[in-house]
Amino acid sequence: MSLTAGIVGLPNVGKSTLFNAITNAGAEMANYPFATIDPNVGMVEVPDQRLARIDELIPAKKIIRTTFEFTDIAGIVKGASKGEGLGNKFLENIRQVDAIVHVVRAFDDDNITHVSNKVDPLDDIDTINLELTLADLESINKRYARVEKVARTKDKEAVAEFNVLKKIKPVLEAGKPVRSLEFEEEEQKIVKGLFLLTSKPVLYVANIAEEDMADPSSNSYVQQIQKFAEEEGSQMLAVSAKTEEEIAQLDDADKKDFLEAEGVEESGLDRLIKAAYKLLGLATFFTAGGKETRAWTFKQGMKAPQVAGIIHSDFERGFIRAETFSFEDLDQYGSVTAVREAGRLRSEGKEYVIQDGDIIEFRFNV
Repeated sequence: MSLTAGIVGLPNVGKSTLFNAITNAGAEMANYPFATIDPNVGMVEVPDQRLARIDELIPAKKIIRTTFEFTDIAGIVKGASKGEGLGNKFLENIRQVDAIVHVVRAFDDDNITHVSNKVDPLDDIDTINLELTLADLESINKRYARVEKVARTKDKEAVAEFNVLKKIKPVLEAGKPVRSLEFEEEEQKIVKGLFLLTSKPVLYVANIAEEDMADPSSNSYVQQIQKFAEEEGSQMLAVSAKTEEEIAQLDDADKKDFLEAEGVEESGLDRLIKAAYKLLGLATFFTAGGKETRAWTFKQGMKAPQVAGIIHSDFERGFIRAETFSFEDLDQYGSVTAVREAGRLRSEGKEYVIQDGDIIEFRFNV
């Protein structure tokens, strides 16, 4: 799946630190704006405890995790929609991603410069959201008169698009994102073709200090960000980017000890990766046993032949059926034989919609 989550935020909020922690890619970091100019792209493995359990019950020679992309995009400043601070380039980079991970500073530190000289999460969020909204409004205004003119001729496609533009324009003028609107299926196709920045789903990440890891909700900045995200219908999680970067360098045993000492069950990175994966509408199916047990990424809603094509185009072209059972059934019954005896092994055809956690063997003939 060639989907990517773009990490955005004001300069010096911890974007590149977080990106380094996620991907171990060594993106440039510096205590001044625009240390990141060209976007950094890194592949990240998706943590999934189900793989170890599958391998325990259906042994294989190796385990392969699934992956997806994160893109680290340079810091945005006020006026980006008008070209300030290399704004046009940055906005175009955001346009190319499928979901936005919006990093917001939620800690005090006099040694780290804030571009506005104060820590104010809601003002930071508003700065970026306003620039994205203004950029979208400019894009909509450019299309509006042209599409309206064609729509007067009763052109079916133009009428459909103009109705969507009329729906979007007043929302952007009110300073609200396009994702706050609900669209029917045909309208969604039109919206997707407009490549609007504020139509992308958003995950807000509060970058906290290490001492707040055990109880992020006690941080007043986090409380503000959480309230904003809830009101917008978006997700929020708190992560200590600097600490996560340090944790990422540890081996598994030391990492476990560190997290226990901090009073945390799961690393912030694992939570972030899983949340971004879900934000992109992605899910995981498995192939198991023999040479390898492997996790595969698919887009939620895909049918069996399409998903088979992720493994190989021949699988889709010659698709016959998918022999499948759920991870939950394997975990419960303890073996493939027991799953079969319980009547939980299914033979699914071309219309079957693959579910997260399906363990599948595709039958095909070319």
